[in-house]
Order: sequence, then C-alpha cells, then structure tokens
Amino acid sequence: MISAVEKIREFMKAQGIEYLLVNSANKYLEEYTPLDENSRYALTDFSGSTGDALVTPETIYLFVDGRYHIQADLEVNHDIISVVKLQTGQSFLEELVKKIPAEKVLGIFSKKNSQKRVEYLKSKGIELKYFETDPLDKVVSYDSSNIVQVDGVPVEEKIKNINYDGAVLITDLEEVSYLFNLRDFSKNYSSKIRGKAVILAGRARLLDDIDDFVESYQGNIFVDKSTINAYDFTLIGDKVKVLDNSPIKLMKAVKTDDEIEHYKDAFRRTDMAVKAIRDYIENNDNISEFDISKQLEKEFKRFGAKSLSFKSIVAKDKNSALAHYSKCAKDEILKDGSLVLIDCGAYYEQGLATDITRVFVKGTPSELQKRVYTIVLKMFLNSYHSNLTNGYAIDELARKIYSENEIDGFVFNHGLGHGIGVSVHEYPPNLSKNVMAKVEIKDNMCFTIEPGLYNEGYFGVRLENSCYMKDGKIRSFVHMNYEKKLIDFSLLSEQEKDWLKEFEVL
Repeated sequence: MISAVEKIREFMKAQGIEYLLVNSANKYLEEYTPLDENSRYALTDFSGSTGDALVTPETIYLFVDGRYHIQADLEVNHDIISVVKLQTGQSFLEELVKKIPAEKVLGIFSKKNSQKRVEYLKSKGIELKYFETDPLDKVVSYDSSNIVQVDGVPVEEKIKNINYDGAVLITDLEEVSYLFNLRDFSKNYSSKIRGKAVILAGRARLLDDIDDFVESYQGNIFVDKSTINAYDFTLIGDKVKVLDNSPIKLMKAVKTDDEIEHYKDAFRRTDMAVKAIRDYIENNDNISEFDISKQLEKEFKRFGAKSLSFKSIVAKDKNSALAHYSKCAKDEILKDGSLVLIDCGAYYEQGLATDITRVFVKGTPSELQKRVYTIVLKMFLNSYHSNLTNGYAIDELARKIYSENEIDGFVFNHGLGHGIGVSVHEYPPNLSKNVMAKVEIKDNMCFTIEPGLYNEGYFGVRLENSCYMKDGKIRSFVHMNYEKKLIDFSLLSEQEKDWLKEFEVL
C-alpha cells in the first residue's frame, strides 16, 4: 500500500512543484480537526491539534509550538521528518518563509488556508500555486440529524444591528453555531455544527456551501479574511468586501449574563467530576493513565455532561512534561510518588466548553514536585489577582513571577491562557506574548489562566482555572481546590496564602 509520503511526493511531481504546504486543518479551518480529516497527521504521524508541514525536496518540516516539542519528537520518524520547534513569540509563517528559496513556487490547498494567510505569504514574495483537492483527503460525510437547538438570544436579535450594503458571509463554524443557537453533541471534542451562513436584509440563513449563493447574488459580499478560506474568497471574486472583523466574533466572545450563569453551573459540575477523579486516584492502586481517563469520562457523564470538550490529558511523571500529551497509556501505572497532570473539560446543555487542569500526586510528593507546584501556583494567584484587563500584560506578569522564582531546567513555553466558548479555544480574548493578546478583555469575556512549568527529564505542572471578567475584575468559574500536600507554604507570601482561601471549597 502506498504511503502518505509517497502519495504526496507523486502528487508534487505530477504538478511540477518542489514545495507544498500540508495542513492540519480541514476546509472549515477548524483548529481541532478530527484526525481522520487531518492530512498533516496522515503525512507525519504527529497527532497534535495544531502544526502544519512543509514538504521540500530534502525533507518534510513539521512546525510545532512549545506545547508539542516533546510530543513531536516522540511521534515522528526523524529519518523523514525534521521538527521545527517554535519558541515563545516565534511566528510559524515567518519561519515557514525562511525555508522556501527565492524564485520557488509553494503549492497550497486553497480550501485549507485562510485568505489572510495567503496574503501574508504573497507579501513576503512567495509565489503560490493553488490546488482545490488534497490527495490525502478522505471522504467524510456529515450527519445533520444530530443537530439540536439550545437556549440563547434569538438570531433575529443578534443580527438586528448588522447593517451592511450587501450580504455578510459567516464561514467560521463557532460563529455559525453561536448565531443560530445550534449544537451537535454526537461526537466528543466539539459541539459545533458544520455549515456556513449569510446575513442579508435582516435575515440569516444556513448554507451547505456558498457556490450557489455567490453565483446568484449580485451585490457586495462582506467577509472576514482570517476565517474564510482562500478558495471561497477567490470564488466570490470582485463582489468581495473585507471586514475588519466578523460582526459575530466579538458578539460571541462577550457572553450574556445567562451564558455566564450557565457557565457557573457547568463548572460546578466540572469541579465535581475532577474532585471525584482525585478521590479515585487516592483510593485505588495499580491504576493507569488509561484507567483514569475512562473513569474521568464516566464522572463527567454522571454529572450531566453531553460530551467532552477535548480529549482529556492524563499524564504521569515524565509524560506530564508534554503540554498536550494525548496517549493515556494502559502501561503507565501510578506508583507511590507518581505525579499526574489532568487537563479536561466537557460540554453541558448550552454547548459551551469547560476547561480545567489540576495536578495530583499518589502518596508522598518529593521536594522538587512541591517546589515546582508552588511556583506555578504563585504564577496563577498573582495573575488572577492582577486586575489587569490586557492579556499581554497578564502573561507578562506571570513570566515576571517565574523569573523571580526560577527553577533550573523548567520552562514556561506556552501562552498563559485562551478564550473559551463554543470551542475550548476561542479568540478574543488571548493571554500570551502574541500581539493579538493586547486586545482588551471586556466584561463577560471568558478565558483560562494556565501557567505551567515543564522539564522533560522530570515532569510538568500546569494549573488552569477558567475565568471571566466582571466589572474590570477577574473572577474564577473554577473552585476546585489545590493540593495542600503539594504546596510549600514557606514559598508563599501572606497575601498569596490569603488569596488561596478562595479555593478551599472542595
């Protein structure tokens, strides 16, 4: 049977190109594309949620951020794949451009790259050749019979102030799902429906695809370049008008008071599921990562979850140093002194994603485990109580706390947090060193604060609370307590000890 690498190289030879970008995304530009729709996974065996690959005459470059450095090294065949480990603040596209010699043509799949990305590459002098069909794609059908209606502001109310001289095309699945108050809980790790939408003359309607609409409509069509793929953008042609931002994006990011109340209840149940799994770890011997992950899903369902919001991370000891470890292995058995990191979440009735990370230890912790855990806790507590409303500044504060309490060999190599909503990662807001994080976090925006420290020779600790902004102050949805036996209280200030009292409920 022909391998994915052979198939791609045969395709490139037939098309007369030496450089080809292979994406993790599908035609909807989803972040968490199912692996059976993920061409980059088929090509490289790397199972992380993000990270694209560049095929060149000499090698295949796989670009991964700090969350995936170790995982990529473990999963790929290094005889074929060269892992490009992006550091905090490094841009994938900037590093991609460096790998493509002048005068060379880059092939891209136009349905899997945003128009914004395409224009950036062109601005750097890269000549592009579009392909509509990816030879690694599999035929995947979508069953719309699983779509359900959820409570929310009626679509007519949402669009009543959206007035443009033409039609507004919405191609982002989160925005489409939010706009129509529709969800699909039939598969884990997503509540989104699949489809596109058009807003025109005070009405909104769903589209399976945009081809027929574009052909028949004669007016302006407004689009967001960051969420429309290059194929659809080109299809619209001279009818296209560019939006600075989709009018639905910010509307979706600023939750209603009803959505905030739903989230409070959803996280109450999430806390209960995590507390139950903590007790399971404490009270059972000879259990594996796999056992814990299966029990965790049962606990979520027991407390009313419709599905998981992402694949739970259950990582013991060295595996916990992989920020997005995904195996949950049967042969990774907890022993006395084993540290286990659990990053998990679920969807409840409204289809909004919860997200929490806690770290436990079986038996007695080591002094190093306690020190690392406590410094990460300090990073969280100071960020949480900063009263800053700028994600860039909050991230900067967390890094400052670590620089004052640095532990040799441990790194904080990812952003401090991300928005949450219909998907577990949503923008805005964002907390990181990226310029996008300089956008103000408005009241009722929901986001995570999740500092972490990792050493691949030892372990990793990440502590994540999902939060929201209210009256210019950060508040936590999560109330799950921290592990007292992992806290070195001598490293906490009196103020930090006082702040910690908020999280002693469970």
